[in-house]
Amino acid sequence: MRIGHVLALSATLLIAGACKREAPAPATTAAAPAPAVTAPAPPAPPPAASTRDAVFGKPQLDQMLAPVALYPDVLLAQVLMAATYPGDVADAVAWSRAHPEAKGEHAVRQVEGQPWDASVQTLVAFPQVLAMLGQDLGWVQRLGDAFLAQPEDVLASVQRLRRKAQQAGHLRSNEYQVIGLAGSSLPQEATSPNDDGTAAPAYTPDAGEGAYITIEPVDDVYVPSYDPMDVYDP
Repeated sequence: MRIGHVLALSATLLIAGACKREAPAPATTAAAPAPAVTAPAPPAPPPAASTRDAVFGKPQLDQMLAPVALYPDVLLAQVLMAATYPGDVADAVAWSRAHPEAKGEHAVRQVEGQPWDASVQTLVAFPQVLAMLGQDLGWVQRLGDAFLAQPEDVLASVQRLRRKAQQAGHLRSNEYQVIGLAGSSLPQEATSPNDDGTAAPAYTPDAGEGAYITIEPVDDVYVPSYDPMDVYDP
């Protein structure tokens, strides 16, 4: 399935892709790499430093990431990448509103000719995600700026929020998603069915030091619906 392949690939390349991309210049992103190559070495560091001085703090990042931190990893990767193309996201939101029946693979095929980034094209498969992004395009812009300028801090924020949700009892494995740990020797999910054929409650390990929480869909990509004001509180 094309969507699944793209999502899986994006999750693998998430950090690498973020580190390679430059923060956008005031006018265009395409021109951003050129000054770094052609400018003399001595003057180059000050502009870069001044740009990265204006970083988002932990509270700001947690507030920005709260609506999407509990998305499956493969979907979260697409949202973060798409946020770095806010203009494309705005166009995709408008397209999705004009085509309310379009979703899944069928929707993705319909926008293959659009000049949008691949991450944005993939999101048309999930109209509920685009509807959420379309509620505050300014937030999308800030999210993309944060991911470009400080990708490691963004991913650290995701982990803080997931730990809070887990500790509050709102992040558990179920029939739609599997909560696991990476970078840990703890056992992963036990998903053996009960005798009556129903799914047994899966063991959800707590994230310890040096481990990070992963969220994987059981089958199709699951888009959770939750209130960020409640899900992270005990």
